[in-house]
Amino acid sequence: MPLTIPTGPDEETPLLGGRQVSDVRSISEQDSEAATLAGPSNRGSRTSSIKGKANANLAPEVVKKTPVPWAQFSIVMFLQLAEPLTSQVIYPFAPELIRSLDVAKNDAEVGYYVGIMQSLFFATQACTVLHWSRLSDHIGRKPVILMGLFGLSLSMYCFALSKTFWGLVFSRALNGALNGNIGVIKSIVAEMTDHTNLALALSYQPIAWSTGVTLGPIIGGSLSRPAERFPHLFGNSKFLKEYPYFLPCAVPATFTVVAWLVTFFFLKETHPSAKPVREFFCGDKKRVASEEDPLFAQPQNELEKPIPLRGLLTRDVLVSAANYAFLALIDISFRALQPVFLSTPVKLGGLGLDPPAIGTVMSSFGVLSGVYTVFFFSRMTDYFGAKGVYLIGMTAAVPCFTLFPIINHLARNSVERSGGLGVEVWIAVGAQVVLSVVLCLSYGAVFIFITAAAPNKASLGATNGLAQLSVSILRAVGPALASSMYSLSIDEEHHYMNGGLVYYVTVLLSFGGIWVGSLLPKRPFREMK
Repeated sequence: MPLTIPTGPDEETPLLGGRQVSDVRSISEQDSEAATLAGPSNRGSRTSSIKGKANANLAPEVVKKTPVPWAQFSIVMFLQLAEPLTSQVIYPFAPELIRSLDVAKNDAEVGYYVGIMQSLFFATQACTVLHWSRLSDHIGRKPVILMGLFGLSLSMYCFALSKTFWGLVFSRALNGALNGNIGVIKSIVAEMTDHTNLALALSYQPIAWSTGVTLGPIIGGSLSRPAERFPHLFGNSKFLKEYPYFLPCAVPATFTVVAWLVTFFFLKETHPSAKPVREFFCGDKKRVASEEDPLFAQPQNELEKPIPLRGLLTRDVLVSAANYAFLALIDISFRALQPVFLSTPVKLGGLGLDPPAIGTVMSSFGVLSGVYTVFFFSRMTDYFGAKGVYLIGMTAAVPCFTLFPIINHLARNSVERSGGLGVEVWIAVGAQVVLSVVLCLSYGAVFIFITAAAPNKASLGATNGLAQLSVSILRAVGPALASSMYSLSIDEEHHYMNGGLVYYVTVLLSFGGIWVGSLLPKRPFREMK
């Protein structure tokens, strides 16, 4: 048997067991006896032969990477595009929409109501995401994905037709409750890959999110109030005058319907013991080969079943989930502050941009994020390791938040000097966007740790669901907390810490995230079996 070299607990190669050590010793003893009996003339050649074998066994094996199943992976990225489109499309016009509903008494309160609207999605998602993920471990990934896409489309149409703040609240709550796809999609990606190509797949997966983050703000900023902005096309439409934000919401909602159809007809199930989706929805007991036999999943061991929820509460899972939660809280706080800051008048501490300009700034992040992740994430992971990439991203959050007051300071000086925003303001805005791209690299890194922390493949969905549960809870708190602190910071009556309260808190939060990241092991916990 080949010689096995013992390694530390952080390395992929397992430690030698007692039987292996015994075998190695017996081989060595046999070789020594043979060399002794061979005599002096042959002993040297025998020793050289032993050394040659040892050197061959000690040589590091070149791990051949498994090809990514691009056809099915492309379908996963296509259906994943629905979520960022529907979430990001509302950001450019959300402050304007809140002002039009007359629920905010002044500009300082706009951020408070926008934060509540954003937080409700994650609050209701936190109540259901673990159940959706655990359900996918039993009935398969595909039925849960289809139900999530249906809920996403329905809630966006409801949002587009809402004329009151409570209607918006209901729509966003419905969106979060019916959508558990984010955790299930991660399980699909983990099941169609292995440890040799997971980092490569994760480097391409953000293309979908980046595309949605790019197109969503463009759609929301350019198609809001179409009857006013494009009178030659929509000026005679009474419907669009009554519902000025229906068109930007209808575009991603309709795309989600298309994604549902593509998923139903073309996506293959990856879970080993899944029920065929036609049988699940239609009661059709006639099995379809592509659905009955999952293409990517390995045959499931009869003894390998989804473990109880309490069994998931291991240190590996908890540390991974805590880092994912901190990252999500920091990121969602930045995403919630950015559009409110950009729309707030300069004199109150913002930049005073209109929805199209806000959409352009936010879309630039999507373009840069997609390009940078594709070309650099996998290489950075190979060089720095998953933990190194994660900590680099978390460190970038500190200057991200620090730049908010700096940008406003530059804008005030520029307006006083020339009456508009100067080049130095846009350079600072661009630097902030680039740093936020670096921050998002941490997502791919932490997904590797979450996948490796799963107790077994049968519990992969539940593990992702548990991690997503912690994220959804903090994402529910993050936007409301950040927006409320921003409103308090710029409030003319209180003006806490000279308008910098929210930035002090978020910077301290970023340092806390860096500390939690230091608890991660140097390498992922283990290779999932």
